[in-house]
Amino acid sequence: MGLFGGQFANVVEWQEFRDDILFWKWSNKEIKKGSRLIIKPGQDAIFLYNGKVEGVFRDDGSYDIESQIIPFLSTLKGFKFGFNSGLRAEVLFINTKEVLVKWGTKNPVLIPAPGLPGGMPIRSFGTFSCKVADYDVFIERIAGIRQQYSVEEVKERIISLLDQLLMKWIAKEGRDMFNLQVNASEIGRGIQEDLDMEMLKIGISITGFAISSFNYPEEVQKMAEKAAAQSMIGDVGRFQQVAMGEAIASGKGGGTASDMAGIAMGLSMGQQMAAQMQQNQQMQSAALQQTAGGTAPNFCPDCGTKTNGANFCPNCGKKLV
Repeated sequence: MGLFGGQFANVVEWQEFRDDILFWKWSNKEIKKGSRLIIKPGQDAIFLYNGKVEGVFRDDGSYDIESQIIPFLSTLKGFKFGFNSGLRAEVLFINTKEVLVKWGTKNPVLIPAPGLPGGMPIRSFGTFSCKVADYDVFIERIAGIRQQYSVEEVKERIISLLDQLLMKWIAKEGRDMFNLQVNASEIGRGIQEDLDMEMLKIGISITGFAISSFNYPEEVQKMAEKAAAQSMIGDVGRFQQVAMGEAIASGKGGGTASDMAGIAMGLSMGQQMAAQMQQNQQMQSAALQQTAGGTAPNFCPDCGTKTNGANFCPNCGKKLV
């Protein structure tokens, strides 16, 4: 039993494949004669021998290692399995799927803002997507010394870089600090470019970055709402409309909203009466000036009817010349 115990063929596969793991290493085992390699959809298999990449296999399926894999390995093309010996190699399984990850700032990011010496504290939330892009760099920097690498670890790297990148792209070109959502797409594209450049240093590409929301401190949000309300009330016309709208919506004869509506309607009527009186005075003044000059006025100074050059008003009969 001791002679043949180590000869059982083995299956080389990523049995517990998970979407949140970027790679998993099959190692510390001797590949025996008759062993098979199984590559599942969404995976690539990389053969490593003495730490060197010998071959990359991308098509999913089941393969006989001796006849279908070894002939394609760089330095092991002539390898022959012995009666009681196998091939000591590592097989690295890469998750080729693009993974979508939710992110959020752990602490408020202090964004430089005019009038705020400490900066504007802002939180932000969104998603990013990533995938393994450069196998050689990824193996050299990560996979060569790890058994596996999770998406959560990628997220930790991203979060550690976000504070500075948010400060950079929010402050760029003096954007409106209270209306950042309008520029969310542009800010996200800038952050994605910078993250992709940084993460490619370990062989991972950031294929997308989106900002879902910007959150302000409650006190700052209230100040913004108050400033907006004061700006609106500064316009008398808009103030009247809002007050009347509140009164109508409340459906009550009394109360603050109704009182405000009454004041607003009174102001409106007063303005209209003043305007009408001013118009009548101007018409009378013009008529008197024309009468003094010996010509019939265009409008009757008593009733305001148009005269069409007549000597008497066609409406009230007043003598005009």
